[in-house]
Amino acid sequence: MDHETWTDAQSSVTVSVDGHDVAMAYYEDGPADAEPVVFLHGVPTWGFLWRGVVPELSDEYRVVVPDLVGYGNSANHEGFDRSVRAQEQALDGLLDALGIDEAHLVAHDIGGGVALRFAAHQPERVEKLVCSNVVCYDSWPVEFIVETGLPKTAGLSDEELDGMLEFAFADGAHGEADPDFVAGMKYPWLERDGGKVALARAAVSTNTNHTTEIPYDQISADLLCLWAENDQMQPVDYGERLADDVGGEVVRLDESFHWVPEDRAATYRADLRAFLAG
Repeated sequence: MDHETWTDAQSSVTVSVDGHDVAMAYYEDGPADAEPVVFLHGVPTWGFLWRGVVPELSDEYRVVVPDLVGYGNSANHEGFDRSVRAQEQALDGLLDALGIDEAHLVAHDIGGGVALRFAAHQPERVEKLVCSNVVCYDSWPVEFIVETGLPKTAGLSDEELDGMLEFAFADGAHGEADPDFVAGMKYPWLERDGGKVALARAAVSTNTNHTTEIPYDQISADLLCLWAENDQMQPVDYGERLADDVGGEVVRLDESFHWVPEDRAATYRADLRAFLAG
């Protein structure tokens, strides 16, 4: 699936972030009465990150894949917070709008910070939690994102931004990156109006306090850390610590870097399906 097809399949709801009404785009598929599984991406990606995982699960589950506010096809204008704390509010609003009282959460990168906060603050709403190379404790932000959050990002030429994103997504994949994946990851920042500023705003909103303050002992969901063991940005040691504190299992996926849902899509799907089936 390419990013144009994914975009065409998306819907949108309005959520509240610190009192601001913000449009949140999401992809949804599967039976409406099936168990909901919500997939959360990180920075600087969007829901399209999960293109190799969710279509294969929609025969059995109600899959919901939002674009975090400020990302993808969600609102990207000025005037609202993009932090992990704010994204927790947006997730809460999305689930309420879709009538989802309880769900399984599958998360990557800062989407993991959002999922962990939500699972700690509303444990009754999260049954199973899958964390893949997520931000947690003091594991972030990483140098690349800190640099991206500087004001100069908004002033980059298209060619300069394209080169920066090529480094992140093509060079950052394990093996030879799929051109459709790379083009899809670039799309919100290069093709949407305001994309460069939105990227800078998303990056500068990374705040370590939003994961160091999580009461991890309040998380009651069954946990699986499905982690790329070769990731240098979010090392597997953090997954081990998370599993020790929350209780759960760590599955190390080899031949994969940070973009593990793309690098190891088939294995990821199989392990996720087995975990959800219990």
